[in-house]
Amino acid sequence: MNREKEKLKAMDAEQLREYGHQMVDFVADYYKSIEDFPVLSQVQPGYLGKLIPDSPPIHPESLQDVLDDVKSKIFQGVTHWQSPGYFAYFPSNSSIAGFLGEMLSSGLNIVGFSWISCPAATELEVIVLDWLAKLLKLPDVFLSTGKGGGVIQGTASEAVLVALLAARDKMLKLVGKDSLGKLVVYSADQTHASVKKACQIAGVHPENFRILKTNPLSSYALSPEVVSEAVSQDVASGLIPLLLCATIGTTSSTAVDPLPALGKIAKSNGIWFHVDAAYAGSACICPEYRHYLDGIEEADSFCMNAHKWFLTNFDCSALWVTDRAALIESLSTYPEYLRNKASETNTVVDYKDWQIPLGRRFRSLKLWMVLRLYGQEGLQAYIRNHISLAKRFEDLVRQDSRFEVVTPRTFALVCFRLLPPDDDESQCDKLNRELLEAVNSTGKIFISHSVLSGKYMLRLAVGAPLTEKKHIDASWEIFQEKATILLKPFQNGTHICSNGSN
Repeated sequence: MNREKEKLKAMDAEQLREYGHQMVDFVADYYKSIEDFPVLSQVQPGYLGKLIPDSPPIHPESLQDVLDDVKSKIFQGVTHWQSPGYFAYFPSNSSIAGFLGEMLSSGLNIVGFSWISCPAATELEVIVLDWLAKLLKLPDVFLSTGKGGGVIQGTASEAVLVALLAARDKMLKLVGKDSLGKLVVYSADQTHASVKKACQIAGVHPENFRILKTNPLSSYALSPEVVSEAVSQDVASGLIPLLLCATIGTTSSTAVDPLPALGKIAKSNGIWFHVDAAYAGSACICPEYRHYLDGIEEADSFCMNAHKWFLTNFDCSALWVTDRAALIESLSTYPEYLRNKASETNTVVDYKDWQIPLGRRFRSLKLWMVLRLYGQEGLQAYIRNHISLAKRFEDLVRQDSRFEVVTPRTFALVCFRLLPPDDDESQCDKLNRELLEAVNSTGKIFISHSVLSGKYMLRLAVGAPLTEKKHIDASWEIFQEKATILLKPFQNGTHICSNGSN
């Protein structure tokens, strides 16, 4: 019998085996041919509605028909994050181990909100986050054996939100609930926008969210003096400092905030100290980069995204806290239908009380598989290779006088820009916007941009699993080629200035 013609059952072991093999082959073929696709999707808004019917099918269709449509229709609108030519934003790693863990998690399809709903899901998460904490050499207070512990959130945005909620409720318990309007949160102008969003959700008044200016002379790190001054002014004004967010590897330039000094300020003022290492935390499993976490012993919470640069498929954001009671007290609910003997003995972890939603997937499986199938040495080698490739690109940029490195490279991100021959800053932004568009429109690579000290600059973040030296060299050739074309009008004296004159 042709099983493609057989009605698909909700669950059947043999159908799953057949269709599962077909899907794995499809995904494997995708990775084998991923370089054939433009990295950045070239479609226009609304393209898919013209290709797909406006109502679902009445009769079942075959998996092959669906996969054919994925190839011919869906792939047109996919920006290929796993392509070796992907250098935009920050990486979102996929790997064989991560994929297998995700597959197993999907196959089991549990909803592990409490220990009793799936004991293995809860206990494995506790174990693997202790493993990862030990790889990062985090203080023992972050381990589950103490008063703290780790939990997998969906994203770093969720991590900072739950930390802020815990900090808020802990503070309001001390000063009274009517003091919400006095609470102040501090971050740098390089801090991720998720902190501002967390403040909006948590009820921190917009005027009490401090965005503190950084200095390019300190590589855009947050200055302890600036923080101390802001805190002193707020205390003198009768406000209540609540949370300070420091970053290890900021989005625009991978700046590293000075944890020891910031932590002391936070501790002396009773401020919750949250450290966001969503991107660069992965690098800190390498001994030569661990010093960037010096001072983490002063933190109340710490986050890194295993799904960024740690070969763990999205989503998997690890959050550790030193006081799990603060988290649980803020986020716990215990309706009758969730009551059970294990929870009432207070001897188990119920992760529903460590996060915003009730339901949660068995995400620890993929992190567990990554840690076991690659091992510490394999993961360190993976990260070091990307940093080496980024250094190569940075060296190539420095060798071409038409370009400049905007800020020193710390990890695997290179910030650079093309310079107009006459050093006309008014033309520089426009020139680099054109370069970004020209490079991305080739379909061979995809990069993103940011602005530092008012300067529009390009970001090339190395981190895709398939990227090799040849891809770095090929990408640089594209930049050189497009730069030559864009600079020709300057050489001919015909470049159109932003005011419309020659």
